[in-house]
Formats: sequence, C-alpha cells, structure tokens
Amino acid sequence: MDPIRRNILRTGAAATVMAAAPRVFAQQAGQDETPFSFFERDGVRIRYQEVGSGFPLLATPGGGLNSGIGRWQRAVINVMDVFKDDFRCITMDQRNATGGESTGPVPVDDPWGAFADDQLGLMDHLGIDKFFFFGNCIGGCFALKLMERAPERVAAGVLSQPVGHRPENPGVMYNSGVNGWAAEFRAEHPEVSPETIEQYLHNLYEVQPDFVYSVSRDFVRTCQTPMLVLPDDTPAHAYQTAIDIASLAPNAEASVYPWREPPELKAQIINQVRDFLKAHEPA
Repeated sequence: MDPIRRNILRTGAAATVMAAAPRVFAQQAGQDETPFSFFERDGVRIRYQEVGSGFPLLATPGGGLNSGIGRWQRAVINVMDVFKDDFRCITMDQRNATGGESTGPVPVDDPWGAFADDQLGLMDHLGIDKFFFFGNCIGGCFALKLMERAPERVAAGVLSQPVGHRPENPGVMYNSGVNGWAAEFRAEHPEVSPETIEQYLHNLYEVQPDFVYSVSRDFVRTCQTPMLVLPDDTPAHAYQTAIDIASLAPNAEASVYPWREPPELKAQIINQVRDFLKAHEPA
C-alpha cells in the first residue's frame, strides 16, 4: 500500500472526530445577487461572475458538459460562497453548457484544449497571470489540462470529485454526453449536425479512454503543480482515478474518503482546502 493510500486511511480514522469552523455553514448566502459579466474572443462569448477579493481563484462547477454558474447552489462545496472571504473567486459558464450563456463553435478537433483556452482567455481578460484553480467533477479534467497547457500560471489546484474512466463501465461519460448535454444542445442548435456532436464526444472521452481523459498518466507523473484531491465514488467520479492522481503527481495530496458526511467532517475538509490554497499563495 503506497503512502497516499496509507495517509487517506489513517487520516480518515481521525478526521471524523474533528470540530469544524462555524463560518463554513454560511455557504448558501448571497451568490444570486452577484452580477454577471461577459467577454468575447475569437467567436466565443463567455459569461462569468466574480465575488470576494484576494488572490484569484478560478472555480468550475460540476455537471459535465453542462458545467455552469447556476450549478454552484447545489454543489457539495459552493466555492463562490464558502471562499469569498478568502480569495477573489471567479467562475464561468463553460462553452455551450445548457442552462448557461457561454457560446461558441463546437471544438471538435481539440475539445479539452478549447476549454483551457476559454479559461485562460478569461484570466487574460481580467488581467490575471497566476491563479488557483478549483475544479469540481469535470473540473478535474479541466484542472490537469490547464496545468499541462500553462503550468506557470496555475499556482495550485483542487480536484474535487474528479471525473474518471471506469474500465467496468467505459461508456459512462460518453453516454452521459449523448443522453444529457447533446440532446439538449441539439434541440437549441439544430444546425449542428449529429456527426459533429458524435465526433466531439468521441474526442473528449474515447481518444484517450483511460484515467482523466484530458491528459496522460505520463504528464501527471511530471506535473509539479501542487494539488489537493477530494475523492468520490460514483459512476462518473471514479474513486480509483482520484487515488491514481494523488499517487502519481509529485506534489499531490488527498483528503479522507468519504468526506461529504457528517457535516462536521465536510466542514473540516473545506478548512483543509482553504489551508492548502493559502499555503501555496505566492508571496
């Protein structure tokens, strides 16, 4: 058993008795009152939102290809509320997410790279060079692609409940894209052909049908960016993928698992995220 696994088991036994900071429980207040903004570049229009002040934290909610601002209110950790007193929190609708307002071409040739370009483009628009990244669900794939694309800009990353390949259910993400996002997107954009959608989902989830889809294991072995991984175990959030990320990356650590319940333990994990990011804040 490697040190990461031993640490998860050892810490998990102790963490259930830890007390939580009371301020964590205020996480549902006020996000709906924050105004939205937009920026456009190269035919892509991105809706984004900011709250708080301090070192920048770019955060992407879950929901697969429907990752959008509205999903924070039902996220396990609502980053935009929980950390607004600690960081300049920035979030966005991902390109073409149903229910969001970010639009652009369907990037068939390099879909993971296109997401990274949108995210880096937003940081450029805001005049931000270095930033933290918090990626929930599909945001784990986003995080690692950003670290590959612009390692000098991501000061540290939190990968919460990262999406990952399941050998026993290899089509889970592709099928989710077909039955969820694609059906909704095509209803609003009938001009986009089924063949384009099929190729897009294939290039997202089937070109590299292993691990996190967006990058290779070889890259993660060499990635020097500090990471904190919060494991999960659902059909889309493969526990083994989270453990593999934490085991392979030289500067990665993992939280206990499970961590969402009871509330006291979840609050402790939120504090762990806060402490991790503050410890890696550039001088």
